[in-house]
Amino acid sequence: MKVLVVEDELKTGSYLKQGLLEAGFVVDLAANGLDGLHLALTEAYDLAVLDVMLPGIDGWQVLQGIRRAGKDMPVLFLTARDQVEDRVKGLELGADDYLVKPFAFSELLARVRSLLRRGNKTKEAEVLRAADLELDLLRRRVVRSGKRIDLTAKEFALLELLLRRQGEVLPRSLIASQVWDMNFDSDTNVIEVAIKRLRLKVDEDFELKLIKTVRGMGYVLEINE
Repeated sequence: MKVLVVEDELKTGSYLKQGLLEAGFVVDLAANGLDGLHLALTEAYDLAVLDVMLPGIDGWQVLQGIRRAGKDMPVLFLTARDQVEDRVKGLELGADDYLVKPFAFSELLARVRSLLRRGNKTKEAEVLRAADLELDLLRRRVVRSGKRIDLTAKEFALLELLLRRQGEVLPRSLIASQVWDMNFDSDTNVIEVAIKRLRLKVDEDFELKLIKTVRGMGYVLEINE
């Protein structure tokens, strides 16, 4: 699942992004309100984590822009503003939860997962599919032809990215930034190794191969009978 974090404090933003990545989420990080709102309106996110005090425009305005655009993704405010009136204002503007800094990451993660579960009670469970392969985002489970496939957090995030952009050739630079939160280094083979391990689990025992290499361009998940 994909999460947007809007946080101007560099250390906190990096901490949040790394923690959510390790929990298996795809994460985008914006350092000011204008960039956060732009991402929220132009990309598809399952949840947003917003600070209130942001440069450019504040978190209240970011939330208002999201709701005016008709986007109903869950929004969690994470802020040092701990007055009751601040919490009330956030909830009245359309936030789904409000957590005060300093915070324990375990609590934030529990709230994120709770919001995602709550949001999915009113719509179909979010499952990504390709042929006989299914990836259940909430239960963190992968099944192919009825067979459970155990993946690491990074393998799960990599497969989720490939499924979300099914049929699209993804360059190594994009995979590196989305799954490993790093700039692509042509001297490292971390992506090739991860793709190889994922293929062994997802494709090796099945006649239909889904994950393909496009020489000189990247990788794609597609169905070719």
